[in-house]
Amino acid sequence: MAKAWGGRFHQATDSRVEAFTESISFDRRLYAVDIRGSMAHATMLAHCGLISAEDRDHICAHLDQIGEEIASGQFTFRQDLEDIHMHIENALITRIGDVGRRLHTGRSRNDQVSTDLKLFTRDAIDTIDRLLTDVQRAFLDRCDTDSDVVMPGYTHLQRAQPVMAAHYWLAYIEKFQRDRERLADCRKRVNVNPLGAAALAGTSLPIDRSLTARLLGFDSVAANSLDVSSDRDYLVEFTFCLALIATHLSTWAEEWIIWFTTEFSFLKLPDAYTTGSSIMPQKRNPDVLELIRGRTARVDAAVPQLLILLKSLPMAYNRDLQEDKLALFGALDALQPCLELAPSIIAGAELRKDRIAARLEDGFLDATVLMEYLIRKGVPMRTGHETVGRLVAHCEARNCRLADLPLAELHEACPKIEADVASVLGTVNANLALQSFGSGGREAVNTQIEAWKKRLPAAT
Repeated sequence: MAKAWGGRFHQATDSRVEAFTESISFDRRLYAVDIRGSMAHATMLAHCGLISAEDRDHICAHLDQIGEEIASGQFTFRQDLEDIHMHIENALITRIGDVGRRLHTGRSRNDQVSTDLKLFTRDAIDTIDRLLTDVQRAFLDRCDTDSDVVMPGYTHLQRAQPVMAAHYWLAYIEKFQRDRERLADCRKRVNVNPLGAAALAGTSLPIDRSLTARLLGFDSVAANSLDVSSDRDYLVEFTFCLALIATHLSTWAEEWIIWFTTEFSFLKLPDAYTTGSSIMPQKRNPDVLELIRGRTARVDAAVPQLLILLKSLPMAYNRDLQEDKLALFGALDALQPCLELAPSIIAGAELRKDRIAARLEDGFLDATVLMEYLIRKGVPMRTGHETVGRLVAHCEARNCRLADLPLAELHEACPKIEADVASVLGTVNANLALQSFGSGGREAVNTQIEAWKKRLPAAT
């Protein structure tokens, strides 16, 4: 078959150019959305009288057959046919001749590829959202599993204040909820129909772009045909959403890698998600978590890759945009397996409650609540801060804890300290004292757990 664009050319394309310009090696994965978009386009053409109803049915039947052949691996791909769009059109024309030649009426590959990418991205958003919900549910289930565990909260990787273990799990639920909300917002801009914008100026033919929008489930129709050809904002936005999801997964992976070390010993990971050493027989390595952390680099890289690709392009379509799919597919392929594995790792891990409890009183986790006790007694905050700081230094010198100090010594440090100070000393008491909305104290955490149980959709 001659090139679809070859009418004004007198020389055959150099084979090296064909190899250099092809995209079928990676864009073949768009076949299902390309067929979906073509069926909607054929339906619209028939509705507008540009092709007959018989031609529409003939086209759609053979498109469906072509899709089945691609899905089953029976379809032959050729480098000289450039991309998935030309492969499907060539197969259609080979089978039904001039009827197949009518399909491209009123559209260009420019708006066709944008339609394919939007349909693909919309499907990907929905898939990632479902996977994020699974991760959230896994953390929510852990809240019940670890409901009695108080553990250190850290800043600068130094012990800071005591929180319920569930407070950690709720923090990740919050992060992934923001990710889901970003995806939902991104989906609004993705879900705008570009089909019918043609190459850049629209068409003189009487097409109905609102009909194709309805057939393909788009919420609205893109209003500027020139913008359609060059618009890849939605890919930058979507890959940014993926990058932030990956970053949140990386934070979780890093934290659990640290907790899994002998030095921390807070966490036991399931054997199914760890590996060993080829030389050291005792080793159990958190390789899956390390690779989740590592794959974040691949996802993050897609955002600047797309921005740099777009930064110097004039308006309308330029062939540079063929490269956009590599960034999109690369980010998605790196992230999706991480999200698929995460719920099983979360569910299968065990907090080493004995190890956590054995060192729970280390690090003066009750110091801040003691300071706030002084504030309630009328001591200025900075004065209370300095007073407790001196008491901590005194305890360090004596190798004891704040709760070990006699009441007389505490009273000497600040006359406002009375016998009721015992209610805030010690890590468990300090945790129970936390009461502000969203805090890591038991009561506040339980409130959030119940709210999330109502908020998260049930598993399907």
